[in-house]
Amino acid sequence: MLSSPVRFGILGLGVGANRARLVAETRDAELVCVCDLQEEKARRIAGELNCEWTTRYDDMLRREDIDVIGVFTPSGTHCDCAIKAIQAGKDVFVTKPMDISLEKCDAAIEAARDADVILAVDFQMRYDETAQKMKLALDNGRLGRLILGDLRMKWYRSQEYYEGGYPHGWRKRRETEGGSAANQGVHFIDLLQWFMGPVKTVYGRSGTFAHNIETEDLSMALITFENDAWGSIVTTTASYPRLGSSIEITGENGSIVWRDGNVELYKLKDNPEPSLDEFKLDPERPRNIIEDMVSAIKKGSKVMVDGVEGRKSVAIINAIYESSKTGKVIELD
Repeated sequence: MLSSPVRFGILGLGVGANRARLVAETRDAELVCVCDLQEEKARRIAGELNCEWTTRYDDMLRREDIDVIGVFTPSGTHCDCAIKAIQAGKDVFVTKPMDISLEKCDAAIEAARDADVILAVDFQMRYDETAQKMKLALDNGRLGRLILGDLRMKWYRSQEYYEGGYPHGWRKRRETEGGSAANQGVHFIDLLQWFMGPVKTVYGRSGTFAHNIETEDLSMALITFENDAWGSIVTTTASYPRLGSSIEITGENGSIVWRDGNVELYKLKDNPEPSLDEFKLDPERPRNIIEDMVSAIKKGSKVMVDGVEGRKSVAIINAIYESSKTGKVIELD
């Protein structure tokens, strides 16, 4: 394995097609097979990337020439597919969210632990240089004691978006999706809790205002972190036009404002001209989930987001939904 490429199979060719292309472009990685229920799509992507294809997931899992499975199916099926890969002896990563069910997340974590294989979650924003430097600034106390962390995600999705996909309409059904927080907002919820630290309590509201869907298109929450900082979350797909995404973090010594991938403000009381460029990143660090999986398998490094870490955002989202139903403050485990 140290000298040979890590061999990948990709399940689901929506976003998964982009990850399949990434495999084909990555050093020490080889794309062996792609799988999709739609035969035409599987054939087309396989032809483009010069790999094999199938419409049967079980057939791909039986292949002995695949080391890693990447799962890009509807959200409520992520861990079911991951567990099947684990049982077949494969390392596996799933797209975000890890799942919409905490019970399924826990089952996948336990299965991976028992089988001694890698289980990872593809949160591409964690690999971003700006996000990593922000994390270092916070961990090194540049803002002092953290006081407040706010997330605002105001996006727009049409009704056609919810009616589409394959199988058609999966994004609007509760059994396969979880709404604006679980589908779009999970990226930023993951970043917020990574920046600020674990969440202790959640008081949330969710509703459907602008779409004909079973899931929500607007969620809000007040949260308390384990370090006793406060926070808030707003996610919606009903904002026309799309107003973007932001995370604002305030500490005793200053603030950082992140918006749509860039730091718009970084001010400190004790430094008139602070710069995140003081933090130097390892030039050999993984830049994406494919490089991360290759590094973990070949070098034994820890993946950016393992199953335990990936579960955290699912727990927050489920707490928002549960609090909305019960009107109670939810305490996270």
